[in-house]
Amino acid sequence: MPDSRSIRGLHFAVRVRVVAKYLGQAFLMLAALNCVPAVVAGVSGNTGVALRYLVVIVLFSVYGALTARLRVAPNMQRNEALVITALVFTLSACAMSFPLMGYGIPFIDALFEAVSGVTTTGLSTLAGVEDRPASFLFARAWMQWIGGLGVLALVLTLLMESGIAAKRLGFDERVDIAGGTRSHIRRVSLVYLVITVIGMLALFAVGESVLDAIVYTLTSVSTGGFANHDASLAGIASWPARTLITFLSLAGAISFSWYYLGYYRHAPSLLRERQFRGLLVVCAVTVLVLFGFMSLAHPERMAGNFANAVLTGISAQTTTGFSSLPLAGLDPGSKLTLIVSMFIGGELGSTAGGLKVLRLMILLSLLRLMVQKTAIPSTAHVSATLDSAPLQPAEINTVVTLLVAYLMAILLSWAAFLVYGHAPLDALFEIVSALATAGLSVGVVAAALEPALKAVLCLDMLMGRVEVIAFLVLLYPRTWLGRKRG
Repeated sequence: MPDSRSIRGLHFAVRVRVVAKYLGQAFLMLAALNCVPAVVAGVSGNTGVALRYLVVIVLFSVYGALTARLRVAPNMQRNEALVITALVFTLSACAMSFPLMGYGIPFIDALFEAVSGVTTTGLSTLAGVEDRPASFLFARAWMQWIGGLGVLALVLTLLMESGIAAKRLGFDERVDIAGGTRSHIRRVSLVYLVITVIGMLALFAVGESVLDAIVYTLTSVSTGGFANHDASLAGIASWPARTLITFLSLAGAISFSWYYLGYYRHAPSLLRERQFRGLLVVCAVTVLVLFGFMSLAHPERMAGNFANAVLTGISAQTTTGFSSLPLAGLDPGSKLTLIVSMFIGGELGSTAGGLKVLRLMILLSLLRLMVQKTAIPSTAHVSATLDSAPLQPAEINTVVTLLVAYLMAILLSWAAFLVYGHAPLDALFEIVSALATAGLSVGVVAAALEPALKAVLCLDMLMGRVEVIAFLVLLYPRTWLGRKRG
């Protein structure tokens, strides 16, 4: 293992021109996408909000026009890609808070709402949303939808740079060569769009209003969880609609590569894909354990317990964040079950947050190897495997590092909440919900929450969306200082 001195010798700082160029390209795309809520606000009579969107669009467009054509070397460094990812989500959230303030929301709450939107989290400090204009409800949902699209375009680009990660997502070399990163992003984005359109049509077909069909589809596919009703999923009276929304949430938590890999394989083989089966298993376990705890606490309402366990359990596992009942009244066992579920999250390569199912399987494989090693000679050379293939040191290091980073972020955030006197279990619930970009809440997140803790949760949501490491790279001084590659 190289020591710190040798690592410094291999280190290249980010090139500001590279960061500026690709940040500008991302801003041009955001400028185009934000024309939609601007038009909706203008048509619905919220001229002031539309003008605020116009300011954001102009600023994004001017910056993009000035930087997108900068000449830079084609070989982007990984630290540059991570910095760009962190900056896109952070700066876009800050920018989106400006239009939201046009609806009479104080800055800190508008910023919290914007961060929650672009990170597809779904936490909100607003006392209620049912009395808000339709343009506001659409704007929140649209933020989550383009946030999910941003995850697919930016984060999946990083994954595709790693042959190991690409193969774990189900690609073989023939598929990689045939498509490449840009083709992969186009195909995944098309799948995202198709699922969105199908979801809207399906919800409209079962009797939901146009606004509910649009908003709940946008926030389900992006695993965001912003709802039009203060009661979240419980505000939807139709059980067919609730079921469709739950399936759309599950669809968003499945790796989007999975959907079109049937083109290269026999479609039935997709049902045997390891991560897909893993997601279904953890969903089933979450639902059953949650149902067990709910039934112990309230044995008189078994049917209702099962329905709520299915809807809320899948919503937690997919990190969507819809709830079919008030979570503040849950027993401690149910809250802890949801905490674990949110922490695990959905599939790698999806819009879901959390540690991810594939990484959980890698950790379990390492644990199994440690147990097996106690029964074999110490001179024997064995390695952990997944799908009969040995795990590479790089992916083991990545998973362990991410796990440690997540746990450290949770502990530090938890300490801040405890200092302010919040109940330990409820505080832990909100923190994990923010870091997993899940959006479920037991009531701690509210307008009265201390501003410092709102800031902590904003940071948690951003770190959770870009998976902590990108933020650490952004804040690491040597990311910016030192020799630069030409």
